[in-house]
Amino acid sequence: MSGPQVLIVGAGPTGLVLALRLRHHGLACRIIDKNSGPGQASRATVVQARTLELYQQIGLGDALVEQGIPITAMQVRAGGREIATIPIGAIGTGTSPFPFALAFPQDDHERFLTTQLATLGVAVEWNTELTHFRQDEFGVSVTLRTPEQRTVQGRYRYLCGCDGVHSRVRTQLALPFPGGTYPQQFFVADVALAGPPNTDLIGSFAGRDFVLMMPVRSSSTQRLIGIIPAALAGRDDLAFADLQAATEQLLGIQVTSVNWFSTYRVQHRVAAHFHVDRTFLLGDAGHVHSPVGGQGMNTGIGDAVNLAWKLATVLQGKAHSRLLDTYEHERIGFARSLVTTTDRAFTTLVNPGFRGQVARHWLLPHIMPWLSSFHAVQRLIFGTISQVRIHYRDSALSQGQAGAIAGGDRLPWLPPIGIRASNFDALRALAWRVHVYGQPSAEVLEVTSQLQLPVDVFAWDEGVRQAGFARDALYLVRPDGHVGMALAPGEVGRLRRYLADWQIIP
Repeated sequence: MSGPQVLIVGAGPTGLVLALRLRHHGLACRIIDKNSGPGQASRATVVQARTLELYQQIGLGDALVEQGIPITAMQVRAGGREIATIPIGAIGTGTSPFPFALAFPQDDHERFLTTQLATLGVAVEWNTELTHFRQDEFGVSVTLRTPEQRTVQGRYRYLCGCDGVHSRVRTQLALPFPGGTYPQQFFVADVALAGPPNTDLIGSFAGRDFVLMMPVRSSSTQRLIGIIPAALAGRDDLAFADLQAATEQLLGIQVTSVNWFSTYRVQHRVAAHFHVDRTFLLGDAGHVHSPVGGQGMNTGIGDAVNLAWKLATVLQGKAHSRLLDTYEHERIGFARSLVTTTDRAFTTLVNPGFRGQVARHWLLPHIMPWLSSFHAVQRLIFGTISQVRIHYRDSALSQGQAGAIAGGDRLPWLPPIGIRASNFDALRALAWRVHVYGQPSAEVLEVTSQLQLPVDVFAWDEGVRQAGFARDALYLVRPDGHVGMALAPGEVGRLRRYLADWQIIP
């Protein structure tokens, strides 16, 4: 088959990252979207640390940070007054090279990714819609509607549905999408404020209502997200002016202008499958959930990174096709857990009963600030929200444990110290590699040489031990920065069997 072997449907962040990663892996692809161009406004705002780490693998992490605004603190307000402020600007120090959450709105994010993709010779084909597809043993035949309203046919090895909650791909697959829609109606607005610029994430509660505020685009523009009071919900003519006085009182702000305002409802669903034959679902096409924790867009990007290297490896003849089966197993479990967790957190916050009152009036304003003063709690909060704790320990691709690190774990980050480079620098190769912290044995060097596996050796010190590594152990690192195998020095023979079993060619 000549030309692109992968068709990506949907050019939101998930589809764009999938295309970017495929190109960096050396694979041609085609990306289409039925819309006329990148979004002009959006609700997704927060870019988490793990997403920035994955961007840094292709040289984009620092560039994205330069365009966004690191969130410096989380401020909790109740009844119109400040209750507590929790510093979070460097909460992940020592855990990630990006120890913060970044405010960078999805529409700007999409334009950034589209530009980066164009530099690699791939242009998004806007106003192009997938109308039908048919799979067989060897590929996927598709029918597309072009900008000129012509119907054209195409043939690809694989189809990737990144086309959102109303996914045509998922619908044609007839996959159940169980879950529901929250009864609350939300509003979102981008506004300018009087007074000094704000770089905090501010959450304010009053009764069952709450509103969040964070910086976007520049420190003088703020994103507001909140629940519309029941008395106003459902109105077709609702404007920000109807909510302005209450919102200003809750947040202690003065809005000087409104750049954008919209209302929406939030769903919580996970598709029954993410992989059917030669078709995959990613991002909102496969899972949607509440905005609690700023996880949605980041999870879709994680889907894209997980699938991209597997598609590229298989299509380049460097692994058995059953490698693709691990995509669903690794990602659907996390999606289900995330939906359950965010659903539980959101329903607790808006619960009108005793549980909700305890959460709003005691847990958030009083207990959480006290708990977050402890370093161990800070690491737990950062690890959970930032997605650096995502692991695939129960994946068929994951084997062994050495020290505290098991197959499937994200490779722990070690910062550069003295002449030692960061161990994340080697991940830019987007390839299978072996890491040894300490001294590799002669047998390790012999076997890896025979297998043509690059070996990165890092000096042993106390920081390496504290990160969880075992001295002189062997860590086989996947192209996405997760550990495939963690082996004691004497177990190197398992490495050969592992690569042979998956037919992996480094």
